Amino acid sequence: MTNVLTRPRPEPTVLQALRSPRLLTREVLAGLVVAIALIPEAIAFSIIAGVDPRLGLFSSFVMAVAISFLGGRPAMISAATGAIALVIAPVAREHGVDYLLATVILGGILQVALGLLGVAKLMRYIPRSVMVGFVNALAILIFTAQIPQLIGVPWTVYPIAVAGLLIMYLLPRVTRVVPAPLVAIVLLTGAAVVFGISVPTVGDQGALPESLPFLLVPNVPFSLETLAIIFPFAIAMAIVGLLESLMTAALVDDITDTPSSKTRESLGQGAANVLSGLFGGMGGCAMIGQTMINVKASGARTRISTFLAGVFLLVLVLVFGDVVAVIPMAVLVAVMVVVSVATFDWHSIRPSTLRRMPVSETVVMVLTVAVTVWTHNLAIGVGVGVVAAAVLFARRVASLTSVTRSVDGDTARYVVEGELFFASSNDLTTKFAYHDDPPHVVIDLSRSHVWDASTVAALDAVQTKYAHLGTTVELEGMNATAARFHGRLSGELGAGH
Repeated sequence: MTNVLTRPRPEPTVLQALRSPRLLTREVLAGLVVAIALIPEAIAFSIIAGVDPRLGLFSSFVMAVAISFLGGRPAMISAATGAIALVIAPVAREHGVDYLLATVILGGILQVALGLLGVAKLMRYIPRSVMVGFVNALAILIFTAQIPQLIGVPWTVYPIAVAGLLIMYLLPRVTRVVPAPLVAIVLLTGAAVVFGISVPTVGDQGALPESLPFLLVPNVPFSLETLAIIFPFAIAMAIVGLLESLMTAALVDDITDTPSSKTRESLGQGAANVLSGLFGGMGGCAMIGQTMINVKASGARTRISTFLAGVFLLVLVLVFGDVVAVIPMAVLVAVMVVVSVATFDWHSIRPSTLRRMPVSETVVMVLTVAVTVWTHNLAIGVGVGVVAAAVLFARRVASLTSVTRSVDGDTARYVVEGELFFASSNDLTTKFAYHDDPPHVVIDLSRSHVWDASTVAALDAVQTKYAHLGTTVELEGMNATAARFHGRLSGELGAGH
């Protein structure tokens, strides 16, 4: 019998799902479950951003519907997120909602521009240690953002928050049919209403939407002064949003064993954020937790589930808005605490992991977390982490470079091993015994590679030093690429000393 290799079965298309009652039912139920789970998080993220809950709910609706058509990763959920809320919160706090909407729109435009420039391809240059630090910092910031809701409040807030935590930790061990956050919200809201418990509620934070979102233009001056205010936050939002979205898309690719277009996802995220800002939303990006509910727990695979998640969300809020308004804030605090704990990569700080992990990897992860938490800016944290990772990597590679000397008669042979670039070649000139060598020197580069102008300049300096002593130097063993690069730059970089 001949073994035949078979390709993985392709994921169903939207048309196939529409024609199949079984697949369509799966997509519809998945969208409903995600919509129910989105409501408390969208409201909670609005509170983090310092805006009315309707901004988070409108954003989640607009982004979910828009990304279902424009995104590059089917079944991925995009909505209002903690990462974006943390980035744009200072804008709402210091300049007002209109400036926040302008920031969201500009952030979306920048995401489209970055997508057209091929920024999605740069994701491969972000080390794992930086990604882990990014996730851990996000978890810490979400957790610390809940603390103000627990200070200076009635004592009844604390039992409700603890009860919410217990429900969300214990219920999944019994059943996962209904999202635990939804059960906690329903039970504890009902208890607060029935027993007349006076605690801060969602309604106290601002008015919930009573109508469909409508197209608007932020009431801000179109001036360079406005641009100076919103641009730093917009570029941070664009980078953080793309980073989290592309990371989530890669995760779904792995789970479903199907590829996706990261460039299209970048463009789709930008367009969705522009639409979100124009319809009064606070912007957002891909949601790791809700995407896992949709793809892993519910088995959704098409854009239908993403589209219906947005539609169901709006219907639930408009029809049951009065009920949503009486939800205790303590329950949402519990929801966000659970989200932060689930987001944190606990494996990364286990003693067994730290013992096995290279020190440089741990340093990069901790540095990313520290800078992000200190600045409250995920983009700055990731940027510092990437730079630190690059420096430490260069240092590690440079340490593997060696020069071995041997003498045979009137010839000294130096064998250079390792990668030659600025970090490893700057002290290359110190590896030679200029005054002790015979009249002829051979530098064997067959076990190394010349990567940059710094190395060419270092080799020129070595040859110049020998020339001053009347010693001839022969370079041998360079591969064709290195030889062409060296030949083009050698002698053209200034004095070799």
